[in-house]
Amino acid sequence: MRKYDYSFLETGNLPASIVNTIGGIYAWRTSADARKAEHAEIFSALEAIAKVQSVKNSNAIEGIVSSDQRIKAIVNQKSAPRGHNEEEIAGYRDALDRVHTDYEHIGFREKDILLLHETMMTPARDPLAGKYKQVDNVIVEIDAHGNRSVRFRPVPAEETKAHMEQLELAYLDACSTSGINQLLLIPCVILDFLCIHPFEDGNGRISRLLSLLLMYKNGLDVGKYISFEAQINKYKHLYYDALQKSSAGWNENQNDYAPFMENFLFNLYACYSDLDKRFKVAKDQKFTKAARIEATLMDRLSPLSKAEICEMHPDISPTTVELVLGQLLKAGKIKKVGAGISTKYIKN
Repeated sequence: MRKYDYSFLETGNLPASIVNTIGGIYAWRTSADARKAEHAEIFSALEAIAKVQSVKNSNAIEGIVSSDQRIKAIVNQKSAPRGHNEEEIAGYRDALDRVHTDYEHIGFREKDILLLHETMMTPARDPLAGKYKQVDNVIVEIDAHGNRSVRFRPVPAEETKAHMEQLELAYLDACSTSGINQLLLIPCVILDFLCIHPFEDGNGRISRLLSLLLMYKNGLDVGKYISFEAQINKYKHLYYDALQKSSAGWNENQNDYAPFMENFLFNLYACYSDLDKRFKVAKDQKFTKAARIEATLMDRLSPLSKAEICEMHPDISPTTVELVLGQLLKAGKIKKVGAGISTKYIKN
């Protein structure tokens, strides 16, 4: 049976890149905590935006989609879900709400994980909501020619409960070990959860909810204000590459957690960095709307879409954003990158 043991995290022999990223994350967190205490209204507005983005992107990673307007209406409970996809979206909304509001009372325990899965899968009337898989599952990949192959064989169905019990106990043991940094422990536990693959459906979404839960319980609540799920979806290819590398040899207790750990920290750092940018933009209300949109583009090294600009300025209508973008293009201050729905803008 797989051995769940995180004592290796006590050694302290970490790559310089990981050490530097951790230092940056803690610095961002200190800054964000100070701002949150003084600017509750700004953080409340950011939280409302992030909630919609989290529901949208965590489902989109699994191919569950709907229009932005419908997702926003479902998340804000202004409309009942229509069809299976929207029922799945409503389920993630409910589970995310539970994590946001009750994380202090939810633990990384079997009963809590099963309840979270039940909450998420019930709106879609899944008969296995809140239950472990009943048949063995495999992770299949498809190559460029459409050929399928087994990339990973998770734990057999009949062994799932025993593995989940061992995972819970190993996590609790590591939590009580003072020499283990929780920021390193979280991605290791999430990787093991994904490799167990305890549910017939919903494993990826539950893994992201558990990531938020464990971060919140350790004072890392950036996911409330900047969507952690959207960050993963944005660089989905890097996430899956790291997952594949770190799961290799897992069944034989020979896997390397480092790739998945680095990807997790990269996404978390990016969220805190984005929070810093969005806070500064939201706080600077003395500028005109046009000036704020221009400043947003001038300060960025990577292109932004109209939708991304709207997310950063929730008080500015999409029509105004489009008008200002047209003016900036005409003035030669910005240029277009891509075309159609993929169009983005960057300083010239």
